[in-house]
Amino acid sequence: MNALKSITVALVLAISTSFYAQTADEIVNNYFENTGGKENWEKLEGITMKGVMKMQGMEIPFEQVMMKDGRQSTTIELQGNKMIWAAYDGKVSWSRNQQTMEAEKSDNEATENMKKQMKDWPSPFLNYKEKGYAIELIGNETVDGTDTFKIKVTKDPITVNGESQPNISHYYFDTENFVPIIIEEEIQEGPMKGQKIKMSISDYQEVEGLYFPFSQSSQFQSMDFKEFNLNPEVETTLFAFPEGK
Repeated sequence: MNALKSITVALVLAISTSFYAQTADEIVNNYFENTGGKENWEKLEGITMKGVMKMQGMEIPFEQVMMKDGRQSTTIELQGNKMIWAAYDGKVSWSRNQQTMEAEKSDNEATENMKKQMKDWPSPFLNYKEKGYAIELIGNETVDGTDTFKIKVTKDPITVNGESQPNISHYYFDTENFVPIIIEEEIQEGPMKGQKIKMSISDYQEVEGLYFPFSQSSQFQSMDFKEFNLNPEVETTLFAFPEGK
């Protein structure tokens, strides 16, 4: 009897696990279908995004470029002056020192973590199995009055202070439209290590057949996007470290 009971429990667990995995896939498939189609997302080669970032009482105009091959850059405007604030050319990651405003290369650890993030393009859910990622439906939760599916995403581990750390995010999908409205992650280092940061995502709008959120906000900053340009032609100098400057 005990053996039969154990077999029954094992079968129930196996069926349950299969059900949740399949349901998570259905949610993700609906997301891509509702936002332009998986095939169209796969064709996306790059994005230029323009908007305004609000933080610490300041409003900072910005332009962000992200390419399929991992290259990215962020240009901001401070007191009427435009400057590339941070960039990654596929090999070298760099940003400006907030005190001196000089460009500084990231250390090897940060650069290697940046390389791993390249797989997230344009979404960690797109062909996630081929990326080596795993997704799991945790359950249903009500967030600010909205019913959501909570999905756990496990990506490649990152390195923090020389130690490998889990790289896990939780996405909350609106049960009506099947789009993420919250992304929740844990801060891995610094004085706020271990605390959760939640990014609210809203105002999805159509851009050349694909749907993007035009508003993002967290407890630290908010970003309102004014313009998206798909598959832009960009100069390589936009990503390169400014040697001698």
